[in-house]
Amino acid sequence: MHAVLRYALVPVLLLSIGAGRPNPTEHLDGYSAATARQELDWETKFRAIPEPDTLRAHMRLLSARPHHVGSPYDKQNAEWILARFKEWGFDAHIEQFDVLFPTPTKRVLELVAPTRYVAKLHEPVVPGDPTSSQQKEQLPTYNAYSPDGDVTADLVFVNYGLPEDYDQLDRLGISVKGKIVIAKYGRSWRGIKPKVAAEHGAIGCIIYSDPADDGYVQGDTFPVGPMRPSQGVQRGSVMDVPLYGGDPLTPGVGADKNAKRLPLSEAKSIARIPTLPISYGDAQPLLAALRGPVAPEPWRGGLPITYHVGPGPAKVHLAVKFDWAIKPIYDVIGKIPGSSAPDEWVIRGNHHDGWVNGASDPISGQVAMLEEARAFGALLKQGWRPKRTIIYAAWDGEEPMLLGSTEWAEEHAAELQQHAVAYINSDGNGRGYLGMSGSHTLQHFINDVARDITDPETQLSVWKRDWLRRQQGGGRNGQRGGNGASPSSAPQGDLPIGALGTGSDYTPFLQHLGIATLNLGFGGENDGGVYHSIYDDFYWYTHFSDTSFVYGRALAQTAGTAIMRLADADVLPFEFTALARTVSNYTDQVQQLLDQERAEAQRQNAEIAQGVFKATADPREPTVPPKVQAVPPYLNFAPLQNAVATLTTSAQAYARAMQQSRYAADGSNAAPPAANGINALLMRSERDLTDSAGLPGRPWYIHTLYAPGVYTGYGAKTMPGVREAIELDQWDRAQQQIERVAQVLNREAALIDSASTMLR
Repeated sequence: MHAVLRYALVPVLLLSIGAGRPNPTEHLDGYSAATARQELDWETKFRAIPEPDTLRAHMRLLSARPHHVGSPYDKQNAEWILARFKEWGFDAHIEQFDVLFPTPTKRVLELVAPTRYVAKLHEPVVPGDPTSSQQKEQLPTYNAYSPDGDVTADLVFVNYGLPEDYDQLDRLGISVKGKIVIAKYGRSWRGIKPKVAAEHGAIGCIIYSDPADDGYVQGDTFPVGPMRPSQGVQRGSVMDVPLYGGDPLTPGVGADKNAKRLPLSEAKSIARIPTLPISYGDAQPLLAALRGPVAPEPWRGGLPITYHVGPGPAKVHLAVKFDWAIKPIYDVIGKIPGSSAPDEWVIRGNHHDGWVNGASDPISGQVAMLEEARAFGALLKQGWRPKRTIIYAAWDGEEPMLLGSTEWAEEHAAELQQHAVAYINSDGNGRGYLGMSGSHTLQHFINDVARDITDPETQLSVWKRDWLRRQQGGGRNGQRGGNGASPSSAPQGDLPIGALGTGSDYTPFLQHLGIATLNLGFGGENDGGVYHSIYDDFYWYTHFSDTSFVYGRALAQTAGTAIMRLADADVLPFEFTALARTVSNYTDQVQQLLDQERAEAQRQNAEIAQGVFKATADPREPTVPPKVQAVPPYLNFAPLQNAVATLTTSAQAYARAMQQSRYAADGSNAAPPAANGINALLMRSERDLTDSAGLPGRPWYIHTLYAPGVYTGYGAKTMPGVREAIELDQWDRAQQQIERVAQVLNREAALIDSASTMLR
């Protein structure tokens, strides 16, 4: 009924335009006429193989028991995936790494004044949901990589715990120094909340899911509906991933048995103050006990209380202690050797570990990837061989913070930088629209793939369905443009793709090694609130998400087609006009950011001079005069503007050269004579967008266009060195970063020019 109601809202226009299976594109970028025909024939055979019933059966098996890092079922799942890879004809093995993975030995949260309440810190069994009762195997509710701590202090409500929320507290005259803060989940990655709290002097952090964001305000709660119930809790890591990803004790190197490990006290990515997640059922008594100013209207949530900020009289006792053990993780790696270019690798990944049973996150993506692998095994038996080597990776340890993918990428960094063509990632998958994010050199490529995949419910292409929604004013899940991560201006006929921050296994490939990357998945019509809880299980998924597994099949068809098309192309289908347009947008944005900061500083200073202050919207909030602002200086953007112009010219020239080449016009199977040299350059194109010195203060991140924000976490910061320097009023650094990015873009333009010359 839930799915029927949602699709009843889809306009008739969707069903009347382009009904029927879309025709495959007649021309494939990077292919001769003859090899394109062969490729399209094999792709058609491939897309016929994935089966919803197989996806369902594999999810039932892989999510049958909790399978977090270090659990017996995590290893069992890895061994089962390994057996399947081998069965399907892959050269497969398990690579083990040994990583720091703390688990709680003590969790206490209690209101000690003005009344007493002891938080339950427990998710109850739901009748009818069989795996919710596996309590002896479930990890308790906690935040991984919180430090040990035992603190008692007044409580302060800090909204979402963002830097701007603390600015608001300053205006209210409220300090969190020496206090424990309580913050809502949402609006930023969870690890940002204790990070910012600690920077403001807080000694503890509590994070809860407010029902306005993730509960009964949004819909019926589980098990009646998909939303988070009152005692549901979001587990998750609070590692400082914007600093570096992977094992906290082995930054930059693979955590194998011989790795040199940092002492725990020197692991900089571990949070600084004790942190604990709780349910909104446990949060309500704490928030209800607060007094002090009434919270600003935008801060108020969905609980039936008056939201106060504090501090006090609510005082809480928070205590957490952990077993800081080293645990094994198991990456399952399967390989199909390339027939003619075995030293060029196309890599596909999705993680297999979960916080608990993890049906949606990650098994819904993992089973789609397994169907791709099974389909490739069937094609191998029919005589298909990819030109390039294909590597499939079922990562372990993603949930604690990208452990398996990062350690593997760090272990094989030199090989990957020499051989990797691209990395294609997925994580969870649901029902709705295709989400496409990643390297803009692959924007046109993935648009062409999306045009050839049928949406299972409308029978349009998945590309057409998303295009129609955008025409009607709907956005796309995962592509909102906060923090400078706005979608690019796509070339004519293409949908824009989003920039990547962090939060899944693409991070070490794109941002640490400079490998062109895509992140794919369907969603937008499977609202739910069981993320990282015991209720993310087979029962929930088959009642409220992709219940018929047809979007799992669509993901397998999409990602598998992309893998085939990259693996078999005569000339790699990279395209640079989308990159140039996107970089031009990012340049405009950082200039506008500086202009806005200058205008705001001048406005505030004029108010101070005139003694006129803007009143607060809420009469209960005091009107505090703004502080005198230093007006930002002008920066010289000319080097960046000139580099963008050069990149644009080079990108357009390459597009013309590609258009004119057509490879083997006589229809032969021959690749162009210069293909090997061109491909070597194209494989380098993403690497040339990096700077080995890394970003200021976090050298692990070397990409100059995409990074997680220091205060956004998962959310992308685009052109991050320039943007964050402006945001932090670091003007000398901002000018240096402008010049560094300009040098990188000029280097990229030179590479593109060399490829154009070879094509001609």
